[in-house]
Amino acid sequence: MSGAGYMNTYDLAGQVAVVTGGAQGIGLAVARRLHASGAHVCLWDMDADLAAASAAALGGRAEGAGLDVTDASATQALADATFARLGRLDVLVNSAGIAGSNGPLEAYPVEEFHRIIEVNLHGTFHACRAVLPHMQARGYGRIVNIASVAGKEGNPNAAPYSASKAAVIALTKAMGKENAGTDIAVNCVTPAAARTRIFDQMSQSHIDFMLSKIPRARFLEVDEAAAMIVWMCTKENSFTTAGVFDLSGGRATY
Repeated sequence: MSGAGYMNTYDLAGQVAVVTGGAQGIGLAVARRLHASGAHVCLWDMDADLAAASAAALGGRAEGAGLDVTDASATQALADATFARLGRLDVLVNSAGIAGSNGPLEAYPVEEFHRIIEVNLHGTFHACRAVLPHMQARGYGRIVNIASVAGKEGNPNAAPYSASKAAVIALTKAMGKENAGTDIAVNCVTPAAARTRIFDQMSQSHIDFMLSKIPRARFLEVDEAAAMIVWMCTKENSFTTAGVFDLSGGRATY
């Protein structure tokens, strides 16, 4: 695990954290670190079996549930049931997302474009909309949305993915400002690519393009992403909201 010997510790004992897309990749790395910090972790993932297996591997204080975040009513029902059972929802990390295939805009399949927006943008909206009222009722919460450096720069041959992540950045800023009067922080991160299963959806040429843009000349490690994200989920992150935290290895220029 990258930086494992230098892991900072946080006190999330008693808190309940939800991670969408938490069965694998960055989501699972975040869930693992939240769990190590004492939180009760709920993995909500499209792959119900993998979510259950990942939760079982974490051990006590972890549970998995199957969820399609594009289904607003199902997302609302799961959030309400989780709150009713556990009595609180302190942390939400929205990591569920898809990359889609690579190609120029004029030839991009309409249905696939819509699906990417549906998962990455609508799914994030659905989860935030379902969880926020429970945070507002208690006057505390931490939300971190996983955007992408593609949302800042617009990757060629990945227009729908880039557009969806730009929208997540704007959604985060709006939500953060709406809730700035309380101890609810809503932020996002803009990672460069990490070598997870999302690469399976991309062409090798696009993967090579992304690597060529990173000054550190390597891909992001999921545990490096988790290190920043979990801090953002703590009470220590008490002032920054509606913010965009860069995880691009020097690529981003703003």
